[in-house]
Amino acid sequence: MPALKSPVRSAVLGLAFLGACVAQPPAGPAPSGDAAVIEANRRADAYLRSGDLEGAARQYREAVRVARTVEDAEGIAANAINLSIVYQRLGRTDDARASLALLLDRSPLAFSNDRLAQAALRRSVLDMDERRTASASEWLERASGYCGRGCSVSAAIQNVRGQLALEAGRPEQAAANAKSALSASRAAGDSAEAANALRLLGAVSLRTGDAGAATAYLGEALAIDRDLAAPRKIYLDLIALGRASALKGDRGAARAFYERARAVSEANRDTEGAAQARALLEGLGDNVQARQPALP
Repeated sequence: MPALKSPVRSAVLGLAFLGACVAQPPAGPAPSGDAAVIEANRRADAYLRSGDLEGAARQYREAVRVARTVEDAEGIAANAINLSIVYQRLGRTDDARASLALLLDRSPLAFSNDRLAQAALRRSVLDMDERRTASASEWLERASGYCGRGCSVSAAIQNVRGQLALEAGRPEQAAANAKSALSASRAAGDSAEAANALRLLGAVSLRTGDAGAATAYLGEALAIDRDLAAPRKIYLDLIALGRASALKGDRGAARAFYERARAVSEANRDTEGAAQARALLEGLGDNVQARQPALP
């Protein structure tokens, strides 16, 4: 899913899944509530860049709290969605769902359809990651309904739809969804979602045994993610490139990609990612294609 942007206040959190950057504050003096939310965003950004997800979560909670005191629907939505992403990275999925419930469970405030689409899509991703396929599909359709003919997460909806299709054993449908997402994201200038689409196309190619196509798609995704300075996405690209190399029988290249993925995840304080990279390094003699990681 792409970074979640607020026109004034919110920090931007890159998915899968983190580098955050803060939207520019208003040019003139901000009301006290807005100023407090902006400052919480700045602190969250600093914590994210240092790899302190607990600190980032604490600041997003504070931003949500302040926004609720002044009934700032936009501030609540942006920060609650970003908080859900941080909670997901922390493995606190129940807390992630609770954060999204501020928008999705009959709130007395009026949120925009765009924010509701973002929240429903995030809920779909949470359920997909826990293999709750039916629920993930239901929330995805709700996101599509909120989105209508187009919104900020149109491409992301196509990417998640493609991931669900791939996991259901429909690679052709997954590729069609990914190509739609790639076209939409490029038209919108959304580099992060374009990289997600390319990564999905790489996963489809791995699933169908086309290592050459996988390497090409994943190489494009990696170039974008490096430009965006998105460590988690870079890690996913490198792991998938290692799988493509192993599929071609090039164990040396596979080892090099896994080593790079391990180094990136360790520097990003991603202990789970580092452990997976080490396991792949240790098991290069196994069928590494069979253990594909889920996309963000």
